[in-house]
Amino acid sequence: MKHVAFLLFFGLISEALLGAGEAVHEAVIDTKGKKLRADANYHIIPAVPFTICGFVSCFTGGGLALGSVDDESCPLDVVVEKANEGLPLRLLPFDTKKGVIRVSTELNIFFSDADERCPHHSTVWRLDDFDASVGQTYVTTGGVVGTPNQHTILNWFKILKYEDAYKLVYCPSVCPSCHHPCKDLGVFVDENNRMRLALSDFPFKVKFNQSSFH
Repeated sequence: MKHVAFLLFFGLISEALLGAGEAVHEAVIDTKGKKLRADANYHIIPAVPFTICGFVSCFTGGGLALGSVDDESCPLDVVVEKANEGLPLRLLPFDTKKGVIRVSTELNIFFSDADERCPHHSTVWRLDDFDASVGQTYVTTGGVVGTPNQHTILNWFKILKYEDAYKLVYCPSVCPSCHHPCKDLGVFVDENNRMRLALSDFPFKVKFNQSSFH
């Protein structure tokens, strides 16, 4: 009887330890209260309406989309659209077998459809080089999906809880030997009055709205 009791006790302890080792982060929830999934399209939109003023006028911020300084500049950058929900995106976790998108996990983020302005560049997000002229590091496109290493470390992002909503961050851990910044993504108005996604001390508070795009 003692032997059976010991085995039962050992089994319970082992199960508890295994559960602790396999602890998972909570799922990201969309505006309808449903879990975000890798096989669905979403619009990333402001959690709270906001207005940003440039040198001449003010803009009401909307969802995320693709933008360019001119028709010849590629790849396209990630920008905040003015007063609309932007373009549909997909979120692909590092572990592609995991269908649910969870907070604080590595993600590739990409716009769901190609853009005819830059047909030879992917819409996968990546961190651009530091722009010393304005002191900003923007989020652009042209990245690749998967294969985490020192050459692709700029392509990985995370979603974190932020107050009653979420924020996007660049703080990858898929390449422990790679050196990189760890900062929130916020909105910066450039010299062309574009609201661009960039590394920032002021996070862009967002929510996720499932798209009807297929």
